[in-house]
Amino acid sequence: MQNHHHKTRHETINVGGLDIFYRHAGDPERPAILLLHGYPTSSYMYRNVIEPLAETAYVVAPDLPSFGYSSAPSPDDYDYTFENIADTIDAFLAARNLERFFLYLHDFGTPVGYYLATRRPDRIRGLIVQNGNAHEEGLGPSWDASRAYFADPSEANRAKLPDWMNFETTRYQYVGEQPERITRLYPPDGWHLDWDWLSRPGNTDIQFRIFSDYGAHIARFPAIAAYHREHQPPCLMLWGRHDPFFDINEIMAYHRVLDTLEIHVFESGHQLLETHHRECAALMSRFMLEVEAGQL
Repeated sequence: MQNHHHKTRHETINVGGLDIFYRHAGDPERPAILLLHGYPTSSYMYRNVIEPLAETAYVVAPDLPSFGYSSAPSPDDYDYTFENIADTIDAFLAARNLERFFLYLHDFGTPVGYYLATRRPDRIRGLIVQNGNAHEEGLGPSWDASRAYFADPSEANRAKLPDWMNFETTRYQYVGEQPERITRLYPPDGWHLDWDWLSRPGNTDIQFRIFSDYGAHIARFPAIAAYHREHQPPCLMLWGRHDPFFDINEIMAYHRVLDTLEIHVFESGHQLLETHHRECAALMSRFMLEVEAGQL
C-alpha cells in the first residue's frame, strides 16, 4: 500500500468555536515543526516546503484567525491581539496533541510564536526565524509613524500611517524594494490570493486591529531577549536581504545573545519562500536533524 505520510493533507478543526484550517504532512511520530505565517499571507506561503520537510518531520501549518480559510469572526466576537491569537493556536496544538515542536517564525507569526515560546520554553525544540522581528534593531525609520500611532492611537496619528491595506501594497509585500532581476522570480499568484482574502467584507478592519497590537509585541522585546538568554534555543535564521519592512540589523541582534545560531542571507525579500523554497527546505531539514541528533 502506498504511504501517503509525505503528501500534504488539508483539514479544518474547530477550536473554541473557530474553524482553524491547516495543512499538514509527515509522520506524527516524528519531531514536529509548526509553521506560523504572517501578514498578508496564510499557510499557502508554505506550500512548497511542506512535503520536502515531511521527509524528516511532522509538518503543521495553520491559517491564523482571519487569514486564509480559517474563521474571521467579528471584532465584537473575538479579541484580535497577538496574545489571544496565541491562545487560539495553543488550543489548536492541544487538539492536535502537539507537545514539542520546532517553531518557524515569520512577520505577524513572530509575536504569536514568541507568546507560545515564552509560556512553555520546554516544548520548543528550536527556532527557525525568517524575516521576523523581535528586536529594536529590526525597526528602521519606516516604522516611525507606526510607533507614534502605537504610543498614541489618535485619529491624527492614524492619518499619518501609510495606506497599506490595498492591492498594490499587498503586491509590495512580495516584490517591494528589490532589483528587477529578483522581482521576476515571484509568481503573482500569492499576492492575488492574499488580496482576495484580505478584501473580504470586514477583514481590513480586522487586519488593522491586529496591526494595532504590534506595539504590544514591541513592548515584549525585553521579555523575548530574556527568553533567548535563559533558554538558548538553537536557531536557524533565513533572511531575504531586500526586506522593505525589517532591517537586516535584526540578524545581529539575534547573534549577540544566542550561542547556537546559523544564519543564511538570500538575494530575496520579505517573502523568501517564494524564491528560495528549495534551499530553505534543505537547510531546515538538516537543522532539525542535527538538533535532534545533539549535534547543535
